[in-house]
Amino acid sequence: MHKLENPLKYCRYGSNNGRIVFYFHGAPGAPEEAGIFDLEGKNHDLTFICLERFSVDSSIIGEAYYKALATEVSKIASGKEVDFVGFSIGAFIAVQVIRYMPGGIGNLYLVSAAAPLEAGSYLDAMAGKQVFRLAQAAPTLFMLVSYWQGLLCRLSPNSLFRMLFFSAAGEDKLLASNHEFRTALTKVMKACFVGLVRGYVRDIGLYVQPWKASLSEISVNTHIWHGAEDNWSPPPMADYLGSAIPGCTSTEIFKGLSHYSCLYQAVPSICDRLGNI
Repeated sequence: MHKLENPLKYCRYGSNNGRIVFYFHGAPGAPEEAGIFDLEGKNHDLTFICLERFSVDSSIIGEAYYKALATEVSKIASGKEVDFVGFSIGAFIAVQVIRYMPGGIGNLYLVSAAAPLEAGSYLDAMAGKQVFRLAQAAPTLFMLVSYWQGLLCRLSPNSLFRMLFFSAAGEDKLLASNHEFRTALTKVMKACFVGLVRGYVRDIGLYVQPWKASLSEISVNTHIWHGAEDNWSPPPMADYLGSAIPGCTSTEIFKGLSHYSCLYQAVPSICDRLGNI
């Protein structure tokens, strides 16, 4: 397996020595995003770990990147069976990392998961379509725009938050007006865009390339959770992933929920299921 020069930093939440669950944050995103699992993790004796993957050297891309992350996961797991939870584009990364795991993965939870763009006509229905089209057509310009977002995050984080949630749908509208959520997500955005832009750009750049063929390799027991009102990852993406992943055993669509609201709804249920294994 590919090894990094230095071990990756990571955030740990929940129980100090419980069943290990690796959380793959979104893009934009940061390890602090996994903090929403802290209380339920403690209640169900689960240890949630989220790697600071955006800090991986930007010269490490593609399969070498996935292999490096798998190596880090294996080192932390130390031979124990672990579970994966992937949110949004983090679901894409989780799928790629599993391909290089030597075994020991119990369950894969894909929440508000982004499916391969080449698998259907999804872009027009996606709130971030301009970002993905730019990343596909003009990667250098996309990099510059991302650095501009980083500058905006430094100078006016509330403005960047409003930009991201301008088209919020379903229960995400209520979340966007919640002070605690705004504070937590602003912290996540700063962690992402201030200093780790190249890592964010790498994840988006890899996501917009064709990758649907890799789904046939996923035999892990997979569960899909998706909001019916999700306009970041449109609901047809959940249907596609459910049909394309051989190990998928359940797909749950929640009325009224969108992208982040689905994640918040999923937290106690996922912890309850994993805590009873």
